[in-house]
Amino acid sequence: MSTDSLRSAIRDVPDFPKPGIVFKDITPILSDPSHFRQSISLLCDTARGEKIDKVVGIDARGFIFAAAVADRLGAGFVPIRKAGKLPWQTRGLAYSLEYGEATVEIHEDALATGEKVLLVDDLLATGGTAAAAVQLIDGLGAHLVAASFLIELSFLHGRQALGDHRIESILAYE
Repeated sequence: MSTDSLRSAIRDVPDFPKPGIVFKDITPILSDPSHFRQSISLLCDTARGEKIDKVVGIDARGFIFAAAVADRLGAGFVPIRKAGKLPWQTRGLAYSLEYGEATVEIHEDALATGEKVLLVDDLLATGGTAAAAVQLIDGLGAHLVAASFLIELSFLHGRQALGDHRIESILAYE
């Protein structure tokens, strides 16, 4: 199965969640076992043979992919969630959105200094949420091996927000 088959499985939904946006719907990938398995394999490949200690997933669709990648790599899974959703002591970071601000949080004890981390999410767009996640990972002293995304909307230049970290994407849209 090629990445072309994954690309063809992604459904474009015009004007969602607001007029002018073409939403990339990944649910057809999730519902097809072959496509889902392939997407997880390709995301695992972005670790390039590194021994990953933890896979960090971003709320909410990133959890789907990151948890499966963690299982396949024999690593722990760590969620980064919207503010107020984690039950333990957290570190948070506010970041700007197109129309306002949001905050994401991670448990203070989720990552140890020097642990090798793979960040996984479904989509890299403008990079705000991913950049906040990277800062939280860095702030806990972990080593980010790569930030890996199933889809990258290259025309939004989100990878620029992630600094000099290695960024991997399976499917890029220009």
